[in-house]
Amino acid sequence: MANPIAKRARIGDEWGVKLPRRYPIIFNPKARSQKGGRVRRFVMKHANRFALYATNSAEEARELAARFAADGEPVVVAAGGDGTLNEVVRGLAGSETVLGVLPAGTMNVFAREMGIPFASLERAFAVIENGFTREVDLFEANGIPFVQMAGVGFDAMVIEETTWESKKMLGPLAYLLAAVRVLGEKPPQMRVTLANGRVVDGVAVLAGNGSLYGGPFPFFRMADNHDSKLDVLVYKEAGYRLVLDSLRGLALGGIDLIESVEYFQTESFTVEADREVPIEVDGELAGRYEKIRFVETANHLRVLAPEIQSGNRLTENLKAWLTWPRRQPEPATARHA
Repeated sequence: MANPIAKRARIGDEWGVKLPRRYPIIFNPKARSQKGGRVRRFVMKHANRFALYATNSAEEARELAARFAADGEPVVVAAGGDGTLNEVVRGLAGSETVLGVLPAGTMNVFAREMGIPFASLERAFAVIENGFTREVDLFEANGIPFVQMAGVGFDAMVIEETTWESKKMLGPLAYLLAAVRVLGEKPPQMRVTLANGRVVDGVAVLAGNGSLYGGPFPFFRMADNHDSKLDVLVYKEAGYRLVLDSLRGLALGGIDLIESVEYFQTESFTVEADREVPIEVDGELAGRYEKIRFVETANHLRVLAPEIQSGNRLTENLKAWLTWPRRQPEPATARHA
């Protein structure tokens, strides 16, 4: 089968036509939520600026991104939520190709972290057009790259319980309902070994490359996604205590201020559980393991982002989260997203 990417690059040469720059955009057409519809309308409105690659699966999104990177494409745009973003990141890992982001998911955690507008596709596209690039650390869990956060145990179990249909209908509240179902289950016992040899026991683990988790919430208050370290939260208590302590910690200004949670910064760490437990990377399930090794990859990820993050990020994020969902009448004609 002919390579569609190579074919796209040759058309202008064969016909002697100077084509405008088009960004390859990777998009899941099966996302039928309101935000998915916004992406489709936005791409059609700016059809002369994009080469659209609609995917049939997460694996195809990853493979497309990897092929673009291998062919030396300077920029690849991921349009979707954190799941689509993670697949594209996995495809670009280790390359010089720059990532552009058009946020259209439920949480859009990475976009929020980078200061990319997550409520306006027009403004997000302006960030891409501006061309300012930032480098961020890229870590992996058992060889699976992630750019924002990862979890072992409780939060991954919640994601397992959260259906696509519930996310479409309820947005972030779908995760809350799934959490209620998971709270009564017996937690796994985990042993966490840090890079310096320190050993800590717990029942759930969260790791942050950036500061945000679950949307607007600064779980990892000391995190810096360019310091070659992960910020790690080890929870000692399970069930409702885990959730209530997280909320209390956020109210106090830091989850690490709660006695049932330990906070570490480390270059790498290993989690060993008493049974197979689910793990998530960037909000997507990544399998079940008894042992999980977290390390930094050899390469950074280059991302198109605002030069300066304006305004109070936490206030803006909370405002957007608390007003979800706000369904507007669908316009008869295209309008700004």
